[in-house]
Formats: sequence, C-alpha cells, structure tokens
Amino acid sequence: MLLRPRQKQFVERSLRALDEHTNTLGVAPTGAGKTIMLSAVVRDRIAGSGAKAAVLAHRDELTTQNRGKFRRVAPDISTSVVDASSKSWAGQVTFAMVPTLARAANLDAMPALDLLVIDEAHHVIADGYRRIIDRAQQRNPLCRVFGVTATPNRGDRRGLRQVFSNVSDQIRLGELIASGHLVKPRTFIIDVGVQDDLRKVPRSGDDFDMAAVAQVMDTVPVTDAVIQHWREHAGTRQTVVFCSTVGHAKHVAAAFNRGNVRTVVVTGEMPDTERRAVLAAYAAGEAQVVVNVAVLTEGWDHPPTSCVVLLRPSSFKCTMIQMVGRGLRTIDPVEFPGVIKDDCIVLDFGTSSQIHGSLEQDVNLDLQPGAGEAPTKTCPACEAMVPISVMECPICGHVFTPRDKDTIPLSDFVMTEIDLLKRSSFQWCDLFGDDAALIANGFNGWSGIFFLNGRWHAVGGAKAERPRLLAIGERLICLAAADDWLNEHETDQSAHKSKGWLQQPPTDKQLALLPPEARADFGMTRYQASALLTFKFNRSGIRQLVMAAAPDSIREAA
Repeated sequence: MLLRPRQKQFVERSLRALDEHTNTLGVAPTGAGKTIMLSAVVRDRIAGSGAKAAVLAHRDELTTQNRGKFRRVAPDISTSVVDASSKSWAGQVTFAMVPTLARAANLDAMPALDLLVIDEAHHVIADGYRRIIDRAQQRNPLCRVFGVTATPNRGDRRGLRQVFSNVSDQIRLGELIASGHLVKPRTFIIDVGVQDDLRKVPRSGDDFDMAAVAQVMDTVPVTDAVIQHWREHAGTRQTVVFCSTVGHAKHVAAAFNRGNVRTVVVTGEMPDTERRAVLAAYAAGEAQVVVNVAVLTEGWDHPPTSCVVLLRPSSFKCTMIQMVGRGLRTIDPVEFPGVIKDDCIVLDFGTSSQIHGSLEQDVNLDLQPGAGEAPTKTCPACEAMVPISVMECPICGHVFTPRDKDTIPLSDFVMTEIDLLKRSSFQWCDLFGDDAALIANGFNGWSGIFFLNGRWHAVGGAKAERPRLLAIGERLICLAAADDWLNEHETDQSAHKSKGWLQQPPTDKQLALLPPEARADFGMTRYQASALLTFKFNRSGIRQLVMAAAPDSIREAA
C-alpha cells in the first residue's frame, strides 16, 4: 500500500529521531492512520536485516488490529504474538499484550530486541510498561523505543519525559479535519443558567469535583433544558452524552426515555458483557442516545455518532479532546449504508470549551501533578490578564462573546482541497470539464468522485473487484476517501503522477475504444484517455451505486 504524503513525513521524521535520540514519541489523533504509520516505521527500521522488534498494546483487540495492519504494510516480514493464549517470539516482529508480557516468567523469555514500539504510549509510565522497557534496554542497551499516542498530555499531569526525550512529529486534529479525514465539529456553548455555579465548583485533585458538578447539573430543570436544546440542534442525530456521576447519567437517560428518545446508559460499574451488549444495541440503532460517565472517552468509536453532549466540565484538555473526538469519525457507506455525516455538533453545557478553547494541544513531556498555571486570556478593552473561563472582565466590565463557531474556519477547507489534489500521488482528471466528475487511475485500481442530487459520492474499483461506494457527503471527505482507496491498492512503484508517459498522445487502441467526440480532442493525453475509458467500462456500476444512495434512501447523521 501507499502512505499519504503526510503519513510519509511522519514516518521519515520518526525514523530520523530514532537515529538521533534512540527514542521518540509521535503524536497522531484518530483518523491519522496511526497503526499504518507505526507499521511503516517498524518496516523501514528492520527490513532486510536480522533485527527483532516488539509492538506493545494493552488490549487484545489492539494487538490483533496492529498485527493485521502491519501485514498489509509489510507482508514479507514474519510476525508472532505474545498474549494469554500464545507466547511465541518466532516472528521478526512480535505483537505483545502488556499485561501478559509484564509477568516475570514471560519477561525472562523475551529475546534481545532492537526496536520496542508502544501503542497508546500515554500509558508508558505504568509499572508494567516500565518493567518491559527496562528489561529490553538491559538485554540490548542500543534498543530503540518508539511510542505513538493521540493524547500525550495525561489527565493526571504525569509527563512522559522519563521514557521519551523528544517528540518526532505531531499531526494535529485540524490537519485531519481540513484534509477530509475527520468531519468538522460545530460547537455550541449553551448556558442553561448554571455556568456561574459551575465556575465555583472546587477541584478534587487535579480535576473538578464531579460530585459538586452533579449538584449543579443533576436537576430536573437543567436536564429538561438540555433535552430541549438537544432537540433544537441535533434531534435526529445519534448522540453520546458525558455526565458527571452515575446518578446524573441515569437521571439524564431516564429523562430522554420519558421524552420518547430511545436512550441507554453505560457506566464503569457494569460487567463487561453487559456493557458490550448495551453498546451493541446503540451501534445497531436500537437506541439513539448513549449516556456515560468517563467510560467512552477512549477506545470506543461508533462513526454514525454525530452529536456530542458535554454535561460536565473538564480541567484536562486531553479529556475534552477525547470526548469530542468520539463524534469526528467519517462514515464508510458500506459498513453503514444510508448514513450520511458531514459534521459533528458539540453541545457544551459546561465550561470546557471556554477553558480550553480549540481542540489542538501542545505536547508537554515535563508535566507534573499539580503543576502549571491556570490558562488566561487578555481583555481587549483594558488589556488585563484574566482567567480564560470568565465571561466578564473583573477590571473593566468588558463582556466576552462566547465561542460558538466551528473549530476551523470554512475558508480553510477550500485551500486544503487544492492542496490535497496537489499532494496526491495520482493525477486527477476532470472527465467532462464541469468539475462534477473526477477520476484517477492506478495500475491496480481506480477511484473517482461524482456529484449527483446535491451530494458528492466517492467510488473505487480494483482488479477482479466490483466498484464500491467509498463515501457520501461533502466533496472534501469524498476526495479524501477516493485518494485513500488508491493509496490502499497502489505502491510507490505504481503511483505515477509524474511519469512522462502521462503526457503522451493516446494509443491507437485507446482511440478505437473512445467515443467520436473524445477522439476529436487533439489535446487529449494518454492518461486522460485512460480515465475516460475507466469511466466508460465502469459507468453502469458507478451509476448503480450513486443512484442507490439517492436522498430518499438515506438518513442524515449530520
């Protein structure tokens, strides 16, 4: 497969940092292709050598996922697994479960490693991880350590400096939203008459006292107002709600259900089997709303979710980013037929958006528990420095306007689409000169985007495969999906955007297959002829897929 240009840059920077520092941390949020990039770093570091590597994860599903994607990126490198059911180091790359490997007997069996990779690396300071790292470096002092995470600044403010001395690269959420790999958030800050009380809530440790938050938020009038605003802004959307306490969550869910909105609750107190059953019901569409308390902030995604409701503040920016991130995934129309998602509505009834501002974060490897000053902002009237959460300057009385705009201005997306076309490894052809149908070809596959009935549709095909619907919705999201389809099916050798033959005249065989009006275009290139023929041969399949996704057969997730 072929990496996106930004992914290639991430891999190159990570490899360079491993050479310079012997360790490095890469930061990549949901949608960046973290596992693909992690796999490419391992491949490029050990390919063609006898070096051994291990990739650590803390959950079974991550170990399986990481191994599966590594095989796509590096099919010629052997792999093995160390988990509850297998203890094999036979592969050149071993995918290991941390709770299993951290046991003394399993650590004793670990061979000398040349590269240790840690997925979800914000967990790296836990005792089990440290035992594995220490043993790997005892066995081989030259062992490189590479970590990848989406949330480098931990909620408990414990920095990662004890393991990582540097950050090789950081892909930001804004980059992925602007490139069409995540949907854009539309944040509404809503005061239901309790924000002044929320600002007075004390802290318990480093975060707000959630019992005190519940005293403010867990009342019938507040909950009724929340549901009223939700109906107004997002009443048709699948929604995840974050509450302060279990009691608060149960009361909110009961209120939604009384209002004939099918709602389920998940809490940390639930047995795993019950929690999985509840989430499966939500995923199957049997419930429209899922309410939780700090359970769904990490490791859970249901892409049709297109509304996030914050009924609790967070003093940790990473927690706010995790919560909002649950609604930013794009939709695969094959996995979720008939669902269209263009954006995610964020309803913030607390103070998180005012405290933290944007969803971007700057990595700080030196965080300490309890360290750091409260964030501030400058009053535009008197230039006094005031706490970022205040809405009225205590010095001059200036009233601040609440943020209610998208995280990224829409104007940014137009330029980014042009950049995406420019950076793509493939040449995109405007088939009919009206900018409503674009196709790009590879040696193994093709993809295109087509505008019909007010929406864009991305379609891809490959050898011995029928055309497949890749995305529906905004042009940029469809273009990103179409480009990714080609990246999955092509390689560096078959990507040919800059090949000289692209500009040569069509072959006689191509001309014989083209319609008369196309043959009359004496400026046509061989590649343009190839794109037209791809469309000709796949036209009925493309039309069938696009017409099946007509508005009367879809339901809006956004």
